[in-house]
Amino acid sequence: MRIGVIDVGSNTTRLLVANTGRQGLVPLDKEKVRLPLGEEIEHFGAVSAVHLAAAANAVRGMAAAARRKRVASLDVFLTAPGRQAGNAAELVAALSRAAGVPARVLTKEEEGTLAYRGAVLTADIPLPARIAVCDIGGASTEIAVGSPDREPDWIQSVDLGSVRLTARSGDMHAEAEEAFSHLDPPTVEAALVVGGSARAARRLVGAKLGEAELAEALQLVDTKSPREISRRFAVDRARAEILPAGVVLLDEVQRKLGLPLHVCSGGIREGAVLASAEALAA
Repeated sequence: MRIGVIDVGSNTTRLLVANTGRQGLVPLDKEKVRLPLGEEIEHFGAVSAVHLAAAANAVRGMAAAARRKRVASLDVFLTAPGRQAGNAAELVAALSRAAGVPARVLTKEEEGTLAYRGAVLTADIPLPARIAVCDIGGASTEIAVGSPDREPDWIQSVDLGSVRLTARSGDMHAEAEEAFSHLDPPTVEAALVVGGSARAARRLVGAKLGEAELAEALQLVDTKSPREISRRFAVDRARAEILPAGVVLLDEVQRKLGLPLHVCSGGIREGAVLASAEALAA
């Protein structure tokens, strides 16, 4: 079965088209467009007309690309921008018109669940009975805990991500510590992490993000310019600009969970493909 999903996030809008079946999930097409929706929402409370039009244009092109692949289903969803923008209803309506299908806003619980399923699907380590999955986005961070063969039974979301933290003028470490201070995650035996910040940090120090590795990553992003990080580690320049905040958030989550974070190649979009395939098969 061929499924398309378009994920409209705070920093990037992405398309994934994939086949599902006996061979598992096989990606066929991926696209991404950088759009600073989260930065605008942090500064002004809403998405400007210029970037609303840009987001609609990106979604229109991605929807056309998915249809050229003859997808059986196209799921268009918004994460934090749909929950945090003052003009979210206008944004959702514009993206629905552009996609030709209704766009939906994920709840924090839905976002955490989809990221959890995508992480479990793409994890490259043996998974024990109890795991945590963290998804660090541009404007929010979700942590989900459960058993790998079931839906998560504990999900919490913090309205702070790499874009929002970068846009603020205070001490990033203090901001992150305050934002996560109320969280008391259940005890787990392994921790997985997904999202652009995690994949970029993997380029810097490897796929296992423990205390020592994150200290090294923090030292790199503190002493090297975004241009140097981009050139030396092949990190997208726009991602390199917000990577210091992303690493600070990774460090805070790692301390909360008390375990190394293992970076997964998949996440929310892979989880959404699985969910769409199951809905069609039901």
